[in-house]
Amino acid sequence: MTTPSTPQWHLAGGWFDACKCAIPCPCSFAQPPTYGDCNGVLLWHIREGNYGDTALDGLNVAMLASFVGNVWSGEHSDARAALFLDERADESQRAALQKIFGGEAGGWPKQFGELFGPEIVGVEYSPIEASIADDLATWSVRIPGKAEATVEALTGPASPEGARVQVHNLPGSEVGPGHGAAVWGKATADRADAFGFNWDRSGYSSKYIPFDWTGPDAG
Repeated sequence: MTTPSTPQWHLAGGWFDACKCAIPCPCSFAQPPTYGDCNGVLLWHIREGNYGDTALDGLNVAMLASFVGNVWSGEHSDARAALFLDERADESQRAALQKIFGGEAGGWPKQFGELFGPEIVGVEYSPIEASIADDLATWSVRIPGKAEATVEALTGPASPEGARVQVHNLPGSEVGPGHGAAVWGKATADRADAFGFNWDRSGYSSKYIPFDWTGPDAG
């Protein structure tokens, strides 16, 4: 719940996931996951941001998550999540990240948190190594000893060189409405071993979507 003391905040950057769905992940189209349930690694890279006077530029937040059913229709269950916050954050930055990504500061994270409604099975500060190529040819995340995902942009014999497979106006965008184009990729590695999440696979769906959020909510 936001309060009169919640400062204005803004985050802009890039989000991606690597999940167990076939390409393209139907969840992004507000459909049930390929195999009825889904789990994956998620990464938010904050290119620029602030929570009141606290700068958040360059920090990362990652998550392991799972659920059964269609999140977007409200017909899902067994939602679980573990949150990893950038260990480089100082005390004020840590408090800001917790409030924003915990939904207390309003905005899209609050809306999506209420929709997804996961059981939070773990929160910890960790090194988060993230890379997003300027041309979106590759993206990756690594939480040492916990999880990692490496992705190559989707391509094929009919793709123009350097072109990206994009979708606009996704009806099930995990970063909310008003996002830029989603770029589709294929995970070359996708592993997790933390807080009861455990998998090791490759060849499944990934997408990169820019985000631009503000809060708290009006009213």
